[in-house]
Amino acid sequence: STLKKRVDEYFKSKNISETGDWRMVTKTVILLSVYFTAYAILFTSFATMWVMIGMVVILGICTAAIGFNVAHDAIHGSYSKNDNVNYLVGFAMNLIGGNRYVWSITHNIIHHTYTNIHEFDEDIEIAPGLVRLSQHQKHTSMHRVQQYTAFLLYGFASFFWVLVKDYKKMYQKDIGPYIDKKHPTKEFVLLFFTKAIYYTYTIILPLIFLPITWWQFLIGYLLMHMVAGIILGVVFQLAHTVEATDQTAVSNSGVIDNNWAIHQMETTSNFAMNSRIINWYVGGLNFQVEHHLFPRVCHVHYPAISKIVKQTADEFNVPYNYHQTFMSAVRSHFRLLKALSKPNVEVQAA
Repeated sequence: STLKKRVDEYFKSKNISETGDWRMVTKTVILLSVYFTAYAILFTSFATMWVMIGMVVILGICTAAIGFNVAHDAIHGSYSKNDNVNYLVGFAMNLIGGNRYVWSITHNIIHHTYTNIHEFDEDIEIAPGLVRLSQHQKHTSMHRVQQYTAFLLYGFASFFWVLVKDYKKMYQKDIGPYIDKKHPTKEFVLLFFTKAIYYTYTIILPLIFLPITWWQFLIGYLLMHMVAGIILGVVFQLAHTVEATDQTAVSNSGVIDNNWAIHQMETTSNFAMNSRIINWYVGGLNFQVEHHLFPRVCHVHYPAISKIVKQTADEFNVPYNYHQTFMSAVRSHFRLLKALSKPNVEVQAA
């Protein structure tokens, strides 16, 4: 409550909104312009094979960036003061192959409520048979080398996401804590309609108009998703599956014996907080602590309020997890993957 009062006072004293400003609009225009320019260049006469490969890589990089910055904030309701604007901009998620509605459930509600809780947080349930991200998950022989294979598998997660995951979630009877979840008919219509648009411009049109064979297209399509998937996977994992973050399992009574805000602090970590380039590209997700405490605050404000969060955490003796650099966070994630590659390991939080 003290932290919330201080953050509220910050916005009041500055006379600024908690939602996005001109920086969000500028970033959106830049990212979408680069994305569609790279796509258009693929269809030009001077697009050699090497140029096509370069454009495909750029499309993957922009796919992740649009997800981090535009879609993520809009679906959280922090892009604009206007809910209608947030709703429409949220379809940027559909533009890059995902689904705004499914994401609002699996990420906004489930992940943000049940962070790092075994069998509830779907962000740590990525192909559990291949990648073990929690000490509470069952260990298999496939996990023994996961510190070397996980980063590659994150790339395939993007491919699975746009082709399978959203359909699976819409037809899945139970999602996280939701039992027999019923979805509006409108969302089914939007799912199939927007997926059709995505498949048309990323698969059908290139196969028809580009002077390449089907196997060359497949390589390019996989490359785009591998680039996007590895970036998305690594950034999201650096926020929660690194050393010092807590991993929790639900007790037999179904109760998590902790305060929600304290739980977020114990299960979340920041990285590269002083890097303006990383902060700009990942949409403030390197300030994951601030994002989880204030998900409806636009990411452009995270660097400023992080100082308030850290000061208050120190006063109340609450952990504030962070890594100074991006690579130090990557190394920490690697070490955790290595620890979890062994059976019966107990990961100790800070």
